[in-house]
Amino acid sequence: AAAVGTGVVRSGVLSSSIGTSGVLFAHSDAITLDPLGRLHSFCHAVPGQYHLMAVTLSAGGAFQWFRNLVQLAACSLQLAGGASDSQSAIYNLQFDDLIALATPVAPGAEGLLFLPYLSGERTPHLDPLARGAFVGLTTRHTLGHMARAVMEGVVFALRDGLEIMRELGVPIDEIRATGGGGKSALWRQLQADIYRTPLFTLAAEEGPAYGAALLAGVGTGVYADVQQAVTSGVRVVDTTEPNAEAAQRYDEIYSIYRTVYSQLRGTMHRLAALGGGFRIQNSEFRRSEITTIHSAPRVGAKHRPPDPSVIAYDPWRMLRPVYDPSPCLLSPRGYDEIDISSN
Repeated sequence: AAAVGTGVVRSGVLSSSIGTSGVLFAHSDAITLDPLGRLHSFCHAVPGQYHLMAVTLSAGGAFQWFRNLVQLAACSLQLAGGASDSQSAIYNLQFDDLIALATPVAPGAEGLLFLPYLSGERTPHLDPLARGAFVGLTTRHTLGHMARAVMEGVVFALRDGLEIMRELGVPIDEIRATGGGGKSALWRQLQADIYRTPLFTLAAEEGPAYGAALLAGVGTGVYADVQQAVTSGVRVVDTTEPNAEAAQRYDEIYSIYRTVYSQLRGTMHRLAALGGGFRIQNSEFRRSEITTIHSAPRVGAKHRPPDPSVIAYDPWRMLRPVYDPSPCLLSPRGYDEIDISSN
């Protein structure tokens, strides 16, 4: 539905969605498989067609985390009675305020990088133990620099998926923005510059819901087929062209960005183990006792997981704090991860 709602129904068109997570959808006339499993291949809503998907787990979610963190610090000062007027203003900080601080900062945030792996990462690393990081932080960096670095890091993470699609020979000449990343001028410009491709903004802001409505129109005979529904219903309202100078600058920064994960991977995993690791004790989801340890040296409390029939299966969501008390931390593998909450 998301692909239909953004008009990704022909070769060369890709959608870029920045919501809580970040998602790229690309159309493919024939099934295209990534032998390394970094991308997902699906049947399209268009009969006989396919689409590829790349996902970064913390996109707008990383920006929200940063905003909330700043707000929390200001709130703590305010509650303690020690907040200045400016600190009290930060307590009411909105996303637009952070974007306004980030906008005048030069591309690259004066040498500051952000890895948005706050919930592990999906494309291209497939690593639930990947961790977020600011790299290059100095005393000259301000809140605006950090906000811009977070935004740039999110788009760099999405470009990882874009580069894999290009590597597999998927043609991409038009990118369509959706989600929160399509509403902000800075988010749109960052995508156009970092992707090095014109970015088109659509009249319908929510691609998945709009695509579902278009498919309903096809099913009820309002449209003859999906192609007609998209031609009639998906409308481009704005175009953001890449800035050549900024795009070249971002190419240089991206060449650095894409090396940082491999350099920090071992450190990330060791820190994850120190901070609390997890292992799947029961791959068949049988009811069994497991030990929950909140943090050492607290004593673990035993409980039973929910019945298998109510397990919410999401292979790429980090587990709730359910840990094995043994010193051995097993590295989770791909689809072994489960969310055992019964919410």
